[in-house]
Amino acid sequence: MQQRQTSRRNFLKNASLASVTALSIPQLVSAAFAGEKSKKKIIIDKDDVILFQGDSITDAGRKREETGFNNTAAIGNGYAMIAASGLLYQYAEKNLKIYNRGVSGNKVFQLAERWDKECLELNPNLLSILVGVNDFWHVIMGKYNGTLEKYRDDFKALLDRTKQKLPNVKLIIGEPYAVPGIKAVDEKWYPAFNDYRAAAREIADSFNAVFIPYQSIYDKAQKSAPGVYWTGDGVHPTLAGAHLMAHAWLEAVKA
Repeated sequence: MQQRQTSRRNFLKNASLASVTALSIPQLVSAAFAGEKSKKKIIIDKDDVILFQGDSITDAGRKREETGFNNTAAIGNGYAMIAASGLLYQYAEKNLKIYNRGVSGNKVFQLAERWDKECLELNPNLLSILVGVNDFWHVIMGKYNGTLEKYRDDFKALLDRTKQKLPNVKLIIGEPYAVPGIKAVDEKWYPAFNDYRAAAREIADSFNAVFIPYQSIYDKAQKSAPGVYWTGDGVHPTLAGAHLMAHAWLEAVKA
């Protein structure tokens, strides 16, 4: 009996500690945003078309043959799906249409190659882009000969092209991020990868986009759980990491 009571007390104690940790995550995300110079948020309007774009982090296993909106198979199982489901649940009266066109392995120039069909023709009111980790990662893997300057120039050209066709589009740019010391992410990434992060921030500022500081968010999340809890290889999010990113994305918008 005594052993059962002790086990029960330990279970309740651990459950209580887990609840405290879970409650701290929104505060950590808010703290990351508080460090940004711009505190603005994107306004979600009625009948908005929202498009998520990027690489495998955004792709998250979506079925390419499914091209519709508000469709679980078409949106995948990552942060875009969690953020989209939150928007659709919270703002049912707004008649939102949400698409995901992230493609695994993509670099900025590859987004540009498919941009007409998979962005401009969808005519989004809100465009969210997370890209850059492959522009660096594939270089150190010997699979790509890109440079920081190419990443910056290609990204700016892509957004210039977008603004010419969609002058009123609302922009969200996610920060490329990596968690050091987990599988793929080692000392070869630094300090060079930090320059890609800085370039994304500069581009967001120059295009008046809302910037999501994912690196700071992942750094702060490790105060609650180790890096492998949030990402299995240093880049791709776990279930917890995807929810963390979706929470951050939803912090960047308001109705």
